Order: sequence, then structure tokens, then C-alpha cells
Amino acid sequence: MRFYILFISALLLFSCNGKSPERTMPPPSNTPSTVTTVENERLPVYGYEVVNEYKHDSDAFTQGLLYRNGFLYESTGQYGRSSLRKVEYKTGKVLQKKDVPKEFFAEGITIFNDKIYQLTWRAGRGFVYNLETFDIVSEFSYKGQGWGLTDDGTNMYLSDGTHVIRVINPENFSTTRTIVVMDENGKPLMNLNELEYVKGEIWANIWHSESIGKPNHIARIDPQNGKLLGWINLSGISPEDTKRDSENTMNGIAYDKEGNRIFVTGKNWKKLFEIKLKKD
Repeated sequence: MRFYILFISALLLFSCNGKSPERTMPPPSNTPSTVTTVENERLPVYGYEVVNEYKHDSDAFTQGLLYRNGFLYESTGQYGRSSLRKVEYKTGKVLQKKDVPKEFFAEGITIFNDKIYQLTWRAGRGFVYNLETFDIVSEFSYKGQGWGLTDDGTNMYLSDGTHVIRVINPENFSTTRTIVVMDENGKPLMNLNELEYVKGEIWANIWHSESIGKPNHIARIDPQNGKLLGWINLSGISPEDTKRDSENTMNGIAYDKEGNRIFVTGKNWKKLFEIKLKKD
């Protein structure tokens, strides 16, 4: 009996002091995933120089932004206020607008094969528009939430608010693989939001990045393996906008590939900024 009591006590001690498996967010589908762990790595940080400032519609709750052929295309959110827009970036004038049905909260967009793809937040449903007319030509579905969307000319990349980016087949919108993004300390980099593909990298806004001590920071991510390549520090770029409301977070990156220009803005920001990066 004494041996039995000692044996049970040893088991209880092990169960209390032993390490339990770390709880992690599973990939959104049963597809291969790539996980890159970055532990205490010194990453490059870039600052910015404002090249130009332009007007931006402060009623636009920016969820997606991109540049194409001299114009900005913008997806705005909020239930009952979501829209798809074509914008004259130098003046902020909205040249074309398509309202999204009020039961949907619009999110990220990308242009692929001359069609505009737009996500919605919680509905698991997206829209495909004719680039010229903004008529809806088809719809698509996906599991989970939709936050940011971009493409590299072959694949699309979708963020869902976690640390996982899905690589999407544009033909059927199926997930072909996932990439997992970790921060400098090897922890999941959560709240990946609006995305832009820039020179072979995915640039991601981080929703409320101030919560990780990096206000208005953009993460630079390797699309092959999810490795965090560095940060772009845009803190202080638009203090008037970010102090008006806690949800006026930076959330819009547009890259002009031909002109090698970068545009950024935020939710309900009054300004759009053309910037150049500089090493901090």
C-alpha cells in the first residue's frame, strides 16, 4: 500500500509540474503549412520620408487599397457603409463607387486578370467585379474570416486576423498551402491585416500594432516561408488621424510597380501619403 501511495504521488507531481503542449492556432485547412521560427533575431527597421500628401475621404473606413494604371482602388468597411471605389489619388475624388450589400462588411481587395476580388469579414463570401464597370461577375467562398488580400500574379494571399496567411488558387479559391508568421521572439505575429505584394515580399498592416509596442508598423514577410524579414516604422505619420478614434488605425498599402511608389493611409484618415523608405 505504501508503494502504491508513493507511485500515485509521483504521477500527480509529474502531471502538475510537467509542461503541457503549447496551444497553437491550427491552419485554416488540411493543406501543407510552412512554419518559420525567428528567435531574438535583429531585424532591419526602415523609417520613412513623406514625398507627397494627398486628400483622402475621411468617411472611407479603409480595408483594402491598391494602385493600378494611375488610380487607386479602395475597399471600405462597416455594415451598411461598405463599398468598392476607384479614386483619383491626387485629389481624393471618388470617380466610381459600388455599394456592397448592407449585410456584408467589406475587407481586402486585389486585382487579378483584370477582375477585382473583394473579401468580406465574417460571411465567408467574396465578390468578383468587372474592373471597368464594377458589375459583380461571380462570387466565391472561403472558411473563416477575410481580412487582407493580395497576389503575386500567380497566387493570391489571404490574411484572416491570425498569424497565418493562406496561399490561394485564384481559379477556385482553394487554399493550396499556408504560411505561419512568427515575430522576433518566436511568438505568433497575430492580427495580420491588409496586405500588399511589394518586390517579392508581402507587406502586412498589423491591426492595432501599438499593442505590441510598434505603433503604425508594417511587417515585411517572405511569401515562401513566412519568415519575418523586417519592419517599416510609420509611427507618427498622421497624428491627427490616429488620435481622433482608437479604430483609426493605419490600414492601406498601395504599391505602384511601374513608378516604384508607395502609398499608405488608414481607416477614416483625412490624408493619403506617398512615402519613401529609409533605413533607421
